[in-house]
Amino acid sequence: MTADIINPATGQVTYRHELLTAKEVEQRLAAAAEAFPAWAARSLQERGAILRAIAAQLRQRKGDIQHAMTTEMGKLKAEALGEIEKCAEACEFYADHAADYLKPQLIDTEAQRSYVRYEPIGCVFAVMPWNFPIWQVFRFLAPAFMAGNVALLKHASNVPQCADLILAVCRDGGLPDGVFDVLHIDNDQAAEVLRDKRVKAVTLTGSERAGRSIAANAGDQLKKCVMELGGSDAFVVLEDADLEKTVAAAVKSRFDNSGQTCIAAKRFIVVDAIADAFVEKFVAAAGKRVYGDPQDEKTTLAPMARADLRDELHKQVQDSIAKGAKLLLGGEPVAGSHAGYPATILDNVGPGMPAYDEELFGPAAAILRVSDDAEALRVANDTSFGLGGSVWTADAARGEAIAQKLECGAAFVNAIVKSDVRLPFGGSKRSGFGRELAEHGIHEFMNIKTVYVA
Repeated sequence: MTADIINPATGQVTYRHELLTAKEVEQRLAAAAEAFPAWAARSLQERGAILRAIAAQLRQRKGDIQHAMTTEMGKLKAEALGEIEKCAEACEFYADHAADYLKPQLIDTEAQRSYVRYEPIGCVFAVMPWNFPIWQVFRFLAPAFMAGNVALLKHASNVPQCADLILAVCRDGGLPDGVFDVLHIDNDQAAEVLRDKRVKAVTLTGSERAGRSIAANAGDQLKKCVMELGGSDAFVVLEDADLEKTVAAAVKSRFDNSGQTCIAAKRFIVVDAIADAFVEKFVAAAGKRVYGDPQDEKTTLAPMARADLRDELHKQVQDSIAKGAKLLLGGEPVAGSHAGYPATILDNVGPGMPAYDEELFGPAAAILRVSDDAEALRVANDTSFGLGGSVWTADAARGEAIAQKLECGAAFVNAIVKSDVRLPFGGSKRSGFGRELAEHGIHEFMNIKTVYVA
């Protein structure tokens, strides 16, 4: 089978690739199983040296990688280059810190010696999304490599060249054969890979539907899984917030990456005392986002990754308007574009509307007006998602008190929610379970073994 890759900015087929046969998949599974013992036996210093070499390769080939990202899923050139640098820094971070994360932990008991040690588990299957096609992979790969695991990647079907470039930089960085490979396969083939006894665990970043399917399969096989799924992050604005700073952050969080970010601010929960002023400035600032060619540095709003995703977002916007939301900006596909959607803002959003109940995965913002802090917290938590959230106020202690009560995996005060290699990342509720990054992330796919010597 072959798959056509369509440039979202032009609507033209730019690349065609073939899916792997069953024999080719088997070869890669066998190679991973064969490579694991020797890779796990390498010292942390040796694995760290390869991670640093991979970081150097990422920087050396950033032009090629950026071009693939932009033509395959439409990312702005500047955003793509920033993402590549973040991946290189993640490799260097784990090369520097894995030894501390993985050192045995002595536990005082009545035994002569008792401690916890961390051991790699083997081959981890990674099912990754298109919206951050390099970062999402490396935030798993860097800790997995340092842990001594091997990995197989099924990337999103619309970013095959990104997947191949990741493989190329790993190999050029000195990663041994079999330690990492790419599987260009469909969902049925992926289900079979997960059931293979040589695969020990799976990590997924993707939709709730994909998460349910993968988690059910993993559970049936009694295999460890980490799920990072969708989000509908609250952006809570209190009456004492610095409007200039808050609006600038709101626009960046909602419309960067064309709004296609799990941890983007999506529900703007604004107290009545400041709501009109915030909305006026928000609409004005968002309206300055310029749609165009993502390779053009003057463009500040990229196309969405696929036309069907744009159409789905538009339906959510129109359904919300039909149920009482007020359209303040945008709201119609960019004329003449393949997958363009303008910065869009809906006001007076309430329960029962898609903009309230569902994730808007694109450049559309929902304004939810509330009377006070208590109602803001209630509305922020009135969602089935629980990935991230932020609070904006001049009183950091007040913001922190609210942040502590947000039902999510990451709560920020006066800062945009972001993934940071130094901090654990993941969600609660329908946004998934398990953690990536930091010490928590590297331990997810390890055997945490107790050793007790009487």
